[in-house]
Amino acid sequence: MAILELAGVSKRFGGLLAVSNVSFSIDQGEIISMIGPNGAGKTTAFNCVTGLYPVSAGDVRLDGLSINGLPPHRVTKLGIARTFQNIRLFSYMTAVDNVMVGAHWWMKERVWDGALKTPRARREEREVQAWALDLLAQLELANYAGSYARELPYGLQRRLEIARALATQPRLLLLDEPAAGLNAREKNDLMALIARLRSEGLTIFLIEHDMRVVMEISDRIVVLDYGEKIAEGVPTEVRTNRRVIEAYLGSGASQEMHTT
Repeated sequence: MAILELAGVSKRFGGLLAVSNVSFSIDQGEIISMIGPNGAGKTTAFNCVTGLYPVSAGDVRLDGLSINGLPPHRVTKLGIARTFQNIRLFSYMTAVDNVMVGAHWWMKERVWDGALKTPRARREEREVQAWALDLLAQLELANYAGSYARELPYGLQRRLEIARALATQPRLLLLDEPAAGLNAREKNDLMALIARLRSEGLTIFLIEHDMRVVMEISDRIVVLDYGEKIAEGVPTEVRTNRRVIEAYLGSGASQEMHTT
């Protein structure tokens, strides 16, 4: 059953058509990767899904219902979370506080509870902190709970951003180039983490340039070029698709795809 559908989605910025009539769906429990050259429209498509951009045409549906035009906080409450291509952590907050920020939208305390530091507010803060610490432990970040985000190595900052997204309790997780800047060991750890999250019932939709990561973890791959979808299929189909090779991968990348 499809959890997310893009139906003829287009996004125009003035005279620039960044995404053009893109359609595909993601089934519950799948890992779907979107690839394409820089400027192909991948992050714009992400932004349309998460409410940062309203679509110019077409529709975005979650569980069959349109979410087009909803603001990002409403999309988050419906169960969609994301990370960003450029890490967007709160640098001068600790790791545990960054995760707690992600959890605040589902906390039940009212504004005056927090302002007056009522017993209810203090109790819920303790509960959320304990939950955030457990989430950090699950992502092997427990030793860094009290460290400022800016003090963490780059690979751990990537993992912390995933932890913060998971704190929103999503059903669908969007990862924008999660392997960017990671070394080989960190990429292996990332792939193991994504596989584990899927085994726990999460659906994953990611943008990624690392072909080894894409080919090893994806159930299906969607390929964009100049804002248009030029291919969709399982990794074995995409790696041999001549249009994909010519538009994005090139002969060197084609060789890499055949040896992964």
